[in-house]
Order: sequence, then structure tokens, then C-alpha cells
Amino acid sequence: MFTIQQIKEAHSKVKSGADFPKYMQDIIALGVTSFETFVFDNHTNYYGKDNFKVSSEGFSETLSIADETKIEQFKSDLKIHQQGKTDYKTFLLDCAKSGVEKWIVVMDKMTCTYYDKAGNVVLVETIPT
Repeated sequence: MFTIQQIKEAHSKVKSGADFPKYMQDIIALGVTSFETFVFDNHTNYYGKDNFKVSSEGFSETLSIADETKIEQFKSDLKIHQQGKTDYKTFLLDCAKSGVEKWIVVMDKMTCTYYDKAGNVVLVETIPT
């Protein structure tokens, strides 16, 4: 199966949201079937076949996730990030301010679903291939 080091190597090529589709292809090739990223500290659980799971360490500094979900603000910030106009840390800050707690990416569906603190779906995106 895959290791966190292999995923880090693939992620090191990502400079902005514009690089996300290529990153997805790279980690699919490693065997990742889905992953769940938590905004508050950026730790991620990566899943593979046969219940395989590895987790990355989070940042030592944590973010506070807003209680109120600001969907339109999040959509705007996400669009800007996907255009390559913000870096990843800025995107995490924007998520926290908009009340986005985590996202889950499912490779076979090529979707990224964002959730608020209550577990409600904020947005479901189809990832370009």
C-alpha cells in the first residue's frame, strides 16, 4: 500500500488549487481510494483497499472553525483558490472562517464534499480529470 511519505511527495507539487486535479491522479496511482481532511489542524486520513488507513500529522497550531456556515463566501473563496490565486494555508483559513470543518474526497466518484461542524453538506464538487 501507500505511505504518508509518498503522499507528501505528491502533495509537494501542489502550489495552488489549480494543481489539485493532477495531485488527485498522482495519489490514485498510489492506491488512495478516499481521504478526509480536517481544517482545524490539517490532519488527513487516507484510505485504500481492504480497510487500509494511514493518517498524516496535523499542524501544531490549530484554527477555530466558525459556528455559522457562510456558503456563498466559501464558494467565492474556493473559486479564487482553484484559480491559483491563494495558497493552501490561506484556503484553510478561508474554510475555517466560513464554517467548513472538513472535506472528504472519494476517488471513484471524483467528488470532494465539504462539511460544516454539524456534519451538514456545504458543497459537493466534481473534480476535473
